[in-house]
Amino acid sequence: MQDKNEHGDEPQILSQPRPPYPEQRQQAPGNEQEVRPRPHYRSDRYRAAGKLRDKVALITGGDSGIGRAVAVLYAREGADVAIGYLPEEQPDAEETRRAVEAEGRSCLLLPGNLAEKSFCYDIVEQTVRELGGLNILVNNAAHLNSQLDLSQLSFEDWDRSFKVNVYAYFHLVQAARPHLKAGDAIIATASEEALKGSDTMIDYAASKAALVNFTKSIAFHLVADGIRANVVAPGPTWTVLNIADPNMPQEGLAQLGSNGPMGRVAQPEELAPAYVYLASDADSSYTVGEILAVTGGLTTTR
Repeated sequence: MQDKNEHGDEPQILSQPRPPYPEQRQQAPGNEQEVRPRPHYRSDRYRAAGKLRDKVALITGGDSGIGRAVAVLYAREGADVAIGYLPEEQPDAEETRRAVEAEGRSCLLLPGNLAEKSFCYDIVEQTVRELGGLNILVNNAAHLNSQLDLSQLSFEDWDRSFKVNVYAYFHLVQAARPHLKAGDAIIATASEEALKGSDTMIDYAASKAALVNFTKSIAFHLVADGIRANVVAPGPTWTVLNIADPNMPQEGLAQLGSNGPMGRVAQPEELAPAYVYLASDADSSYTVGEILAVTGGLTTTR
């Protein structure tokens, strides 16, 4: 029989929501407050150890999903947090700020469009100015618009995917580098699609693969200054990004993650500890240019 945890309920691996998930649709970029069931981001079972005490982190896409869960854990570990997000996502950003402040840390809200080079530089400078520095850059925001056939892939979607998913990362790294020092970290969010390709997320998968290769390429240069660059590659995760994907079939959404060994999607709180590990010099000082795949077993073979 499986032991109960300290909360008196099932272990987390068994207690997260499983498919079928409710039919729902939102217009991009979506609002996490309207997602049902609500994504789990609070990480109630996580116990902090002061691993990021008095650090400053900038997290793009920190208003919701994985970014929000990472912001909460960073705050619990002692960091102040700045989050970048689209202006339409303000209600979600406000919830993230409340969650970070509940952990006793500051949260700086930075609305704007990452597809614009100037905004990428501005949010780095605002973070440094308002929070007193920058130690951790998490490139997490993404554009996703699936296509059911190659003929549906437009240049406009291809262009936006690379501007948001890759070009913004380049600009953020270049803007952040002068402020980072030995022991600091850059973390990029990729996807399992970056490792295997996708027949429906064509431009998204291609952009995430570029992000992986860029991270591995710059890691050599950054580590000379004691700065570590790494990648987290999540599997399917219950976030508004999927629900606001206009071409996501409802039957696909209802069964999201069911074809993997876990038989379900991840919840954001299950991804966030990987970002703590990669941000913590004490934990990952010898982890450089790596891909930490948190996919629920999708990279395993039978």
